[in-house]
Amino acid sequence: MRWPRGPRGAWRLLPRRSLLAALFLFSLSSSFLYFVYVAPGIVNTYLFMMQAQGIMIRENMRTIGAQVYEQVVRSAYAKRNSSVNDSDYPLDLSHNDTFLQATTFLPEDFTYFPNNTCPERLPSMKGPIDVNMSEITMEDIHQFFSKDPSIKLGGHWKPSDCLPRWKVAILIPFRNRYEHLPVLFRHLIPMLQRQRLQFAFYVVEQAGNQPFNRAMLFNVGFREAMKDLDWDCLIFHDVDHIPENDRNYYGCGQMPRHFAAKLDKYMYLLPYNEFFGGVSGLTVEQFQKINGFPNAFWGWGGEDDDLWNRVQYAGYSVTRPEGDTGKYKSIPHHHRGEVQFLGRQVNFFKDLKVFHKEYALLRKSKERQALDGLNNLNYFPNVTYDALYKNITVNLTPELALVTEY
Repeated sequence: MRWPRGPRGAWRLLPRRSLLAALFLFSLSSSFLYFVYVAPGIVNTYLFMMQAQGIMIRENMRTIGAQVYEQVVRSAYAKRNSSVNDSDYPLDLSHNDTFLQATTFLPEDFTYFPNNTCPERLPSMKGPIDVNMSEITMEDIHQFFSKDPSIKLGGHWKPSDCLPRWKVAILIPFRNRYEHLPVLFRHLIPMLQRQRLQFAFYVVEQAGNQPFNRAMLFNVGFREAMKDLDWDCLIFHDVDHIPENDRNYYGCGQMPRHFAAKLDKYMYLLPYNEFFGGVSGLTVEQFQKINGFPNAFWGWGGEDDDLWNRVQYAGYSVTRPEGDTGKYKSIPHHHRGEVQFLGRQVNFFKDLKVFHKEYALLRKSKERQALDGLNNLNYFPNVTYDALYKNITVNLTPELALVTEY
């Protein structure tokens, strides 16, 4: 058999269908990589949902297997002991005893005293919330809460029948999520009032065309909030996270708190043990000790993992609500229409390299902690007041939080 010589001969050996298939696969993979590039949050969500489906199937199979095993053992014990003590179940195999304990929440007839500290487990905290995700205008929200004269300008509120256990500043990073903000207020304000916490809302809005910097906005919000009041608890709250249980107490503790332990878009499973996103809380002392959030993360993702590292390096551990108390619903269309590298001219390979470089910052988290955070933050705020929140608008650039070599 004679083989064709030269590139033209080799080219003729390659079937046309194989060439078309190769071009199709290259086009498909390029399209997928570009989608990962422009919308990493959406990709992460779908990938985790696929993983969660597998986890749930495995857990269901384990549960079914355990139930079958339990019935077999119960039957064996029933046969063995029925002639001895007429007991069908001499051995208690139930693993649900902890759910049968009496509630520690106070009774309905509990009496408040104005000079006493408000309890943490109040009778007004019923548990599951009837979540309403339908859109509502801010004007309607203003009209609804205008009937409550105890809510002061900027959303300040404190209980009158007891002394608040915590003074809580709710910090909300914001950009173009105008339809989300009223939905959040519709649920969060009544919940915090039932929890008898003193609170106010700080919406920290990023202007300009730089990629979104959620962490830097939190640092700005902290600085501005502390100018108003000697807050002792900070809640870092994404605008699209709606709590489903009012027993998820928004006070702080001896350790940092991760409130959003179960999110519906993750099928109410924790994506990974170090996940610290969505809604988290630290005392002012804790936040200052870890030097706040890192300022170096531009775009979606990474800053929460870095915050987790900072908390660990400072000797803290993270607590979470038990059971279903930490359930949240996520308002749809998160990050809608917002490219990861908003404001830059798209250069796929160049910007993808920058994207990976930003995540590589996590490897130097410990070295950066003392250099990048509250202590290298500069900004020029434009402050306005709404009836329900204080709005802090800032135009962020990397030059406002330079990091020295480490």
